[in-house]
Amino acid sequence: MNLPVRKCYHAAKLAFFLILVVTILTLFEHWRGGKRSAGAQSYDPDDEYEKEILEDEARIIPGLGEGGLAAHLVGEAKRLGEESEKKLAINVYLSDRIAYNRTLKDYRNPACKRVVYDAELPSASVILIFHNEPYSVVIRTIWSVLNSVRRDQPWYSRANYVDRETGQTMKLGYPGQDPKSPYVYLKEIILVDDNSTLPELKGKLRHYVRTRLPPDLIRILRLPDRVGLTRARLAGARYAAGDVLVFLDSHCETQTDWLRPLLQRIKVSPHAVVVPIIDVIEASNFYYSVQDPVTFQVGGFTFMGHFTWIDVPEREKKRRGSDIAPTWSPTMAGGLFAINRAYYWELGAYDEQMAGWGGENLEMSFRIWQCGGTLETIPCSRVGHVFRSFHPYGLPAHTDTHGINTARMAEVWMDDYAELFYLHRPDLRKNPKIGDVTHRRILREKLKCKSFQWYLENIYKEKFVPVRDVFGFGRFRNAASGLCLDTLQREGEAVALGVYTCHSRLEPTQHFALSLRGELRDEEKCAEVQYKRHAGEIGEDVSRRVLMVTCHGKQRGQKWRYLPSKQLQHADSGLCLAAGAGEDVRAQRCAGGGAQRWDIDYSELNDFRLADNPEPSEQEIKLRKLRGQRRVSRSLLYHEEPTRRKHKRKRKNKHKSKKNKFILKLVRGANDTEEHLEVDVYCKHKRLFPNNTFVRDLVTILNEKDIKVINNGRVFEHNKVSDLVKREYSPPEPTHETPKPQNKRKHKKHKIEPLDDMNAADIANIADIANSANIPIERQTQEPEEKKIIIEDFVEVTPKVTTQRVTRKRKRVRSKGRVRVTTTPTTPADWDESMHVDKTASLEDTPMLASVERRDSGENRAVGERTYLT
Repeated sequence: MNLPVRKCYHAAKLAFFLILVVTILTLFEHWRGGKRSAGAQSYDPDDEYEKEILEDEARIIPGLGEGGLAAHLVGEAKRLGEESEKKLAINVYLSDRIAYNRTLKDYRNPACKRVVYDAELPSASVILIFHNEPYSVVIRTIWSVLNSVRRDQPWYSRANYVDRETGQTMKLGYPGQDPKSPYVYLKEIILVDDNSTLPELKGKLRHYVRTRLPPDLIRILRLPDRVGLTRARLAGARYAAGDVLVFLDSHCETQTDWLRPLLQRIKVSPHAVVVPIIDVIEASNFYYSVQDPVTFQVGGFTFMGHFTWIDVPEREKKRRGSDIAPTWSPTMAGGLFAINRAYYWELGAYDEQMAGWGGENLEMSFRIWQCGGTLETIPCSRVGHVFRSFHPYGLPAHTDTHGINTARMAEVWMDDYAELFYLHRPDLRKNPKIGDVTHRRILREKLKCKSFQWYLENIYKEKFVPVRDVFGFGRFRNAASGLCLDTLQREGEAVALGVYTCHSRLEPTQHFALSLRGELRDEEKCAEVQYKRHAGEIGEDVSRRVLMVTCHGKQRGQKWRYLPSKQLQHADSGLCLAAGAGEDVRAQRCAGGGAQRWDIDYSELNDFRLADNPEPSEQEIKLRKLRGQRRVSRSLLYHEEPTRRKHKRKRKNKHKSKKNKFILKLVRGANDTEEHLEVDVYCKHKRLFPNNTFVRDLVTILNEKDIKVINNGRVFEHNKVSDLVKREYSPPEPTHETPKPQNKRKHKKHKIEPLDDMNAADIANIADIANSANIPIERQTQEPEEKKIIIEDFVEVTPKVTTQRVTRKRKRVRSKGRVRVTTTPTTPADWDESMHVDKTASLEDTPMLASVERRDSGENRAVGERTYLT
């Protein structure tokens, strides 16, 4: 069929037009698609993170803060840094300009450089917790840990490669570690993100770990909700695989060779929980501050539930034997410590019902000591920590987590001493917010833990108990002005003691005590009158400040008297405490004005009771139990022992003669009151002769302590013996129970030690008994929607722009070259021997010497070699 030419032309034209349109549309789509691809590539998150990281690295000023020196900015940069510090408690602007992996000066004790550690040590999992922490501070902490465990560090060239027990050769690292691994002993670093909201701690931190850090060593755990420090650490510990858990804060910098001393001690003693010396890094200029490389402090606590720093006691210095030996610490700060992973779970880990932070450090400290472990500071391990002046972010759920956690701790571990915490926090007594602590009490019973009384008598015997061994405690109130003594929250040494309007209840700043030694003090510091070279002319108005300084226990400058006129008189200066017109209390010449009269809430004058109600409250009953019951003397006469039925038991010394019993009364005056202690002495003589060498030495020692020795109506003094004369003036009598008439009662037969066998230490011990105080030992009795935790593991990505038992005496082997660690593990069974102390109680409830046993009723409790009276 023939088509017209005209129709064919139109058909070809239409086809060409369609092909042209399709071609144009195709090209247009290709153009649009390429633009979209280019746009998508420009918004790639990894590229954005890489760009931000490169900008951060370009912002770093070379050499700034190197060696731990203080870093300073000038001009506008200085102002911006100060603003960031006011907002975040850390100079973040300055931190962003300091190198992430800056080096620090070696501040260790020089003797640490001679210590040789084992080449093979347990593996370590370092756990870092952070919530909205400054990005640069977190990165610097990670780099600090990594750089310290590099295999090429010079301190790893010195190690012991021969096992002391098996004689086998060891390799450098943890068991099974690849010898070619560039990082020794480090199993992993676990970063636990406690639901941070800062964007740089999300994708940017993840990208930095993937591209610039060893990804096989670092994991990030993202918690779906903020749970607080305690539970975040629990989460990190559950995912840890190392033999030792090392907990660090995310704002730390480690010192030279800090990890090996911790691992070595745990290898030797798996039940030792070890902490490094914590140095201060200034938050304003990142200065690494070290006062003295040799001396350091250990942990203490207050009954308010706060951690404090205390000096190493002299008895502990003698026990450890060396300045670089592990040093026992009563408590730990809680932010930095290492523990055997198996022992961590065996000991009960953390209390899962503790939210936020606070109280968990004291809870773990008490649990370690009371349940068979040791808490030790390792002098050769030092870690710097940025101490903030305030917390820039609040607590989870905006609750009082510190108070609630401390109440949980007190309910489980402090026994009757928990009442001292409730003196400050009566609002938490039986508060439902505390929750159920039954499972923690079951844990304590399962672990067969010791009592808190044991802890105070063996681990922290220097601790002052504000309601025990005192003439009075509570608020010191000046009725004329309505003011009370108050610390005014002033911290530091030699700060002025102030006055403030009395609170309706006992607050920590107004809780003072007048000890039996005459110290006007709180838990940590004592009041002293400011020294002046010229005392002033007679009749001149004298007014001095009263300063709170560290208690030294020598009474020099820190002794006060509570006069019958209710005046507080300073013993050395003779001045009396007066409530001045300003905030500070003054010491002035004693006068009869009302400004110098002070009423004490609880004292011997009111039998330590506030109310006039004859029935004591539950709190007063518990406090009375802590103080111990006062006892009245039974007799001062010579006591004739009744004849006893002879037993056929064999005796070591068949020729031992019969001993006669003498009852000595030791009397000491304090704060216009008398206190006495009765001592039973057994002697061959029918009468105590003052010229006897033992008697003369005993009387001399006691008289030097201002203690009278009375027997059978005679007063023994240095060079004479006189009859007992009643005092013309007697202070107000405290309300004691009326002594019952003596009734004849049967005496149990006790082992009698000869008086001549007592040595000089026993004589001095009697003086210490009369001059110290304590309480008797008590026997210890035995669903929301679930969210997932995100775990981020990493693989390496190349960046686009490259950037035995403890013995009392240890033999020391001196070698010319190396010093090897020969520390043996400490077991709970060694405590009573290695930490042997004189367990003295209050003046009426004092343990007798081993050679002088009481012949009372069956109330006596034998503890070791000593007898305690209850």
